[in-house]
Amino acid sequence: MIEIRSLSKSFGVKPVLHSIDLSVAPGEFVALLGPNGVGKTTLLRIVATLSRPNSGEVKVDRLSLATHAYAVRKLLGVVSHKPLLYGELTAEENLRFYARMYGLGAAEPRVSIVLDQVSLVQQRHDLVRTFSRGMQQRLAIARATLHQPKVLLFDEPHTGLDNDAAKMLDDILLSVAAAGRTVLMTTHDLARGLELSDRVAILHGGKIAYEARSNTLKPTAFADKYYEIIQA
Repeated sequence: MIEIRSLSKSFGVKPVLHSIDLSVAPGEFVALLGPNGVGKTTLLRIVATLSRPNSGEVKVDRLSLATHAYAVRKLLGVVSHKPLLYGELTAEENLRFYARMYGLGAAEPRVSIVLDQVSLVQQRHDLVRTFSRGMQQRLAIARATLHQPKVLLFDEPHTGLDNDAAKMLDDILLSVAAAGRTVLMTTHDLARGLELSDRVAILHGGKIAYEARSNTLKPTAFADKYYEIIQA
């Protein structure tokens, strides 16, 4: 579903990504791991059509971003540590606004469904500026899944959440994955990435330094491998 081939990105003279190769199969949940500053967000922004690589190619559902970026955007739902919501609108009003942006007709049923999925039905008429950080992230997931995209991109979605809010977000992410969505999530949280994903990949030195199926890894051994890689 996502094909990244020989992708490189620099900011001025500073190289960030070097000939990245990464594939994500339909319905697969891949956690992209690495410490802050290694280029995880840059890679996700490129896949989300928000930034362009210096070289290489990205395809989503066999569509090249270089020639079909508009069509690809319709296939994507994006969630980051910035929820991209309007604080002076209610939860319901935010979703209605994005439904128009997505070109959804008769959106009310979808609005109700996604609010129920993220447990915000009771808060549908509340202003988003009154929401906690965790509630905003839940609403951001509702926004991102409103148009039933094939691919979901999560950029450090747990940033700033307390333990209870993070656990609730985990449950939502797992339910999204169980619905057959293809998920690519960046995180520096090893345990969470390993628990949620089907496969993990470690980004280091601008390259994918390691990949493995999550169910083949033991947390302690994986942590040892991770620190061995990033300290090399």
